[in-house]
Amino acid sequence: MIITDILEQNSKKYPEETALVERIPATGQRHQITWKEFHSQSVKTANALTHNGIKKGDKVVQLMSNSMDWLPVYFGILYTGAWAVPLNFRFESDKIRLCTRTAEAKAFIFGPEFIERIEAVKKDLDTSVESWIFTGPEADCPPWACPYEKFICEADSQTTPEVSLGPEDDAGLYFTSGTTGTPKAVRLSHEALMHACRVENAHHGQTHDDVFLCIPPLYHTGAKMHWMGSFLVGGKCVLLNGVKPEWIIETVSREKCTIVWLLVPWAHDILIAIESGRINIDDHTLDQWRLMHAGAQPVPPSLIENWQRYFPGQAYDTNYGLTESAGPGCVHLGVENADRIGPIGKAGHGWEARIVDKQGNHLPGGETGELVVKGPGVMKEYYKNPEATSETIKDGWLHTGDIARYDKDGFIWLVDRKKDMIIYGGENIFPVEIENFFLNHEKIKDIAVIGIPDDRLGELPAGIISIKPNKMICEQDIIDFQQELPRYKQLKKIFFGDVPRNPTGKIEKPKLRRIYAEDKRKDLEKLLR
Repeated sequence: MIITDILEQNSKKYPEETALVERIPATGQRHQITWKEFHSQSVKTANALTHNGIKKGDKVVQLMSNSMDWLPVYFGILYTGAWAVPLNFRFESDKIRLCTRTAEAKAFIFGPEFIERIEAVKKDLDTSVESWIFTGPEADCPPWACPYEKFICEADSQTTPEVSLGPEDDAGLYFTSGTTGTPKAVRLSHEALMHACRVENAHHGQTHDDVFLCIPPLYHTGAKMHWMGSFLVGGKCVLLNGVKPEWIIETVSREKCTIVWLLVPWAHDILIAIESGRINIDDHTLDQWRLMHAGAQPVPPSLIENWQRYFPGQAYDTNYGLTESAGPGCVHLGVENADRIGPIGKAGHGWEARIVDKQGNHLPGGETGELVVKGPGVMKEYYKNPEATSETIKDGWLHTGDIARYDKDGFIWLVDRKKDMIIYGGENIFPVEIENFFLNHEKIKDIAVIGIPDDRLGELPAGIISIKPNKMICEQDIIDFQQELPRYKQLKKIFFGDVPRNPTGKIEKPKLRRIYAEDKRKDLEKLLR
């Protein structure tokens, strides 16, 4: 079975039932399509692409913001046997060029907000890209592209292209977010995507009656693979364009959503809105909301403790995953373990997980080591990057680059990313531990801890701190609060400012290092020793 078979089944079993709903609170718009319409649009897209020369093994870039067209376009690409190449909608021109060249894309499907970024590098891409397809209003279509509606208007909507596809065939290239460097192209098979469906459904028991609220960007495996647990059983999905707390709660209420996956910053913002009185949860219909799960970054225990005060009857879960594992779920806490606030869990459905030392030896005790996972969702390779592939996949084990440890019950605790570890005077410091500590402060909204280069001590732990609205805090407050930490873990530099996060919720620490760490000699008088 391959991933497009599920769409085929849903269109036959639930043809007139709603498959997708799109809500745009900023304009008050709401759209919906049935499973039959979803399937029809995907098939038309596939046949139009095939008519324009796309065949099995070709690559098609998809650069679109979340919209009603996103998923039908994606499945249309897969129906042709081509590889779908979804790009991060925050990528600037240079990364768009890099990713498109790496993929050697033959077609490029894009939305209106990307015209200028594409035009800046288009001449460098015309050597491989033969078709430029524009999904915005026809009146706004640049002269060098074809409007999507015109592109598919005469294509057959009933019969999919005749392409021989099996589970081991390639389904796509997913580029990593680039938070630790240049984005790498992750090559995923249809089997990896199918495994993601099974894993998500096994973990959260989605039924046909569940309604999944999808807020994160669909180009990312996290959003799409969480949805695929509902996709497997023909459940309705609501796409929300916007992340204001009021919009999220209103959508859950009006669309009767039962499952919501939230990034940590969004959950924080919802709690702040409730605590400040901007949201009165009693004004909304939320009893049907059975599951909130979070991931994409370590989840602070204080966040879940506060969440459960306002939503005491709601199940909670956290999932760990990465693009290289076809999305979330290779490590999974489980709703039955929601009382264990802090760990990311144990190996997920169909997965194996270990913590190993630098030599690859298993560390069964409480020592910290690298988390490695193994299962059907592991990528085939980093495309065109055999060196990085050999460093990451060893004997079938995917080395995640994350530092973790076991507790006495065998649950895995995520300590930090290996590349984010700070070495201060010979001591290893894991920023997540410090970040979680400070998130217990009632006035702190967000914090990022990075290493600042130091001639004598190697690196100094520095904190960039974002304060909750209408709250005041000073440097001395931070110094006083951190006295409970061991001295070597205390912040030696303190900055107040925004904490930038990418669309998947991860802190953009390279950006912060460029801002705060490039001139290591500035503001020496602020060192807190």
